[in-house]
Amino acid sequence: MQEDSQESIISLVNSIFNVGEFTKTEFTLEFKIKDLEFQTKFEDLARELETLSYACKLLKKDDDIYIEIQKFTIKKSRRFLNATWTPRLLFIIVISFVMIDGYYRTSGTNAIVEIGNPFQMAIVYTLALLGILGTHELGHIIAAKAHRLKTSWPYFIPGLPILGIPTFGAFIQSKGLTINRRILFDVAIAGPIAGLVITIIVSLYAAYTAPILDQGIAEKLFADRVLVEWEQGEPILMTASLAVFGKGGPGHEVIMTPVMFAAWIGFLITFLNLLPAWQLDGGHMVRAVLGQKIHKYATYGSMLVLVLLNYWLMAILILLMSTKNPSAVPLDDISPLTRTRKLRYIGIVILAVLCAPFPSGLFSGILP
Repeated sequence: MQEDSQESIISLVNSIFNVGEFTKTEFTLEFKIKDLEFQTKFEDLARELETLSYACKLLKKDDDIYIEIQKFTIKKSRRFLNATWTPRLLFIIVISFVMIDGYYRTSGTNAIVEIGNPFQMAIVYTLALLGILGTHELGHIIAAKAHRLKTSWPYFIPGLPILGIPTFGAFIQSKGLTINRRILFDVAIAGPIAGLVITIIVSLYAAYTAPILDQGIAEKLFADRVLVEWEQGEPILMTASLAVFGKGGPGHEVIMTPVMFAAWIGFLITFLNLLPAWQLDGGHMVRAVLGQKIHKYATYGSMLVLVLLNYWLMAILILLMSTKNPSAVPLDDISPLTRTRKLRYIGIVILAVLCAPFPSGLFSGILP
């Protein structure tokens, strides 16, 4: 650490904090601070130092609070991800995949009951699905900007149209350091909540427009293999959406239209993101609320839940990824979360249950 840089940093820290002791080594500056209210001050310091390519960290030794400052090297993003055209190209590919998938699903549904022009329905399907995913990422971006945290544009992940799911969701990259638990929690919770609002709207519209078949006709179509039983699970919120319009009960078979499939994907992605595992949104939240040790056990518990729901591949993926990069570690891992945020996390756990793909029909007899 250069001498002139040291002097400017020492001056900066002293201008913000009441410093008790100061220790200097070849690569590190350490300050013992006397301030009882240090969270907001530390945020200001962290942002200022980041512009100078320095990182600070709060440490607790016995009952004393220390700030440790080191020089850091900015990691260059991979050339593919760093290119400005990458998110645009991926978005175009995903739109194409979703349109193809929507056209195919509409044509398949029309062979049973007419629901509309395949091309027009593919547009509705695309708007519904990408509206859910886009709003999810927009929630993250807005929360990040509110905390003065820079992010990338969303990267949409192409899936397998016709054969499976046309997109595996989207993600954004943070271009700054995570300062404290509050920021980690706020950015994590914003995405799933924003996306879930749109998912519920799409689900209600899908339930309202979904055609139903008489049980006798449905049984004949099942016997002829024209209809195939849905075995991917049904979220409670989707069952509730059908119940609002008096559909989904015994005696009638609801057709899985493309728009309803978009809602199902929205609920699935919300559920997966709310799992308290790895660096998923739910993982960031449980890390912020309950700490690193509980987050580790919650990751294993999430994998067990996925196995029980027959989502083995996702469980294996989380296991592999968590061994490489288990969790985000805030620079200030000392300042606790507010009571309000802890209560919000209880609501998140409830929402995760409501979005979980339980075996189809499990709650259909409970809801009117």
